Amino acid sequence: MVTQRIPLNFFGMSFGLAGLAGCWVTVGDQGHVSDVVGDAFLAFAAVVWLVTVAFYLRYVLSKRGAFGADLLDNVAGPFASLAVITPMLLAAQGVAPHAPTAGRILVDVFLVLTVLLGGWFTGQWIYGPLELDRLHPGYFLPTVAGGLVASATAAEVGQRRLAEAMLGLGIVCWFILGSMIMARMFFRPLLPALLLPTLAIEVAPPTVASIAYFAVNGDHADIFAAGLAGYGLLMVLAQIRLLPAFLRLTFAPSTWAFTFSWAAVVTTALHWNELGRPAGHIVYTYLLLVAITAFIGGIAARTVLALVRRQLLPPGP
Repeated sequence: MVTQRIPLNFFGMSFGLAGLAGCWVTVGDQGHVSDVVGDAFLAFAAVVWLVTVAFYLRYVLSKRGAFGADLLDNVAGPFASLAVITPMLLAAQGVAPHAPTAGRILVDVFLVLTVLLGGWFTGQWIYGPLELDRLHPGYFLPTVAGGLVASATAAEVGQRRLAEAMLGLGIVCWFILGSMIMARMFFRPLLPALLLPTLAIEVAPPTVASIAYFAVNGDHADIFAAGLAGYGLLMVLAQIRLLPAFLRLTFAPSTWAFTFSWAAVVTTALHWNELGRPAGHIVYTYLLLVAITAFIGGIAARTVLALVRRQLLPPGP
């Protein structure tokens, strides 16, 4: 008997929670809050990831060919990468500070899986037929998000050269995929409603690249960091024009696409706020933390409500 289908974008929940935890870890490292809060969010994200993995494995093991069909799905397939990207973050920020060797091993294991999966998707996109209208910003996930998160986490566990290699992987893939995705956005019809939240992912490449660059090169500003910040600012401002479309959306699991993207924006802003230390910078730090926690917390609460109402999962087989 086939069990309940678990869509791949459900892995966006733990990814978004890991992003929120990263905001608190950043402020904890800056000495403005207790590290306990960040650790608690990391633990919660780990639980959500484990539960999602368990239910997804239960589904694919109950239906022959389900996993292959998911990977070959030109719309949903890229979200599979979140299953291996998220534990890299959890290992680097939640395990490595307490058990450095174990944390480094976990980061390396999931980094290898991320690169292998990113390579498979790249080959599949070359080999298999793709329709331009099915292209969406979620295509950033396997190689751009994968490479940049791998860079940041490798740097956090002391593997600088590996982090530099992953930074290159992520940035080059961003330039290549970004041009194609933007061309699709400019010249083809607007994405369908269920994919509209993926437009928020456009803010992620420059901000996650900034986080990775700060991790690799130390928390100091230079021309490259400033350039990333400039493009990140443009993408954040572009989201304002998209607000009318976003506000018309009804809640769905795809809403979680907003979470990690904006958590990355806030984390980058926290780095720059600490570097510049403008007047009242501590107040800005807490305002950013409150805003992103309320935003992601609200999406999490709406998810729980949908689960209680049996509206979260797609119709059963």
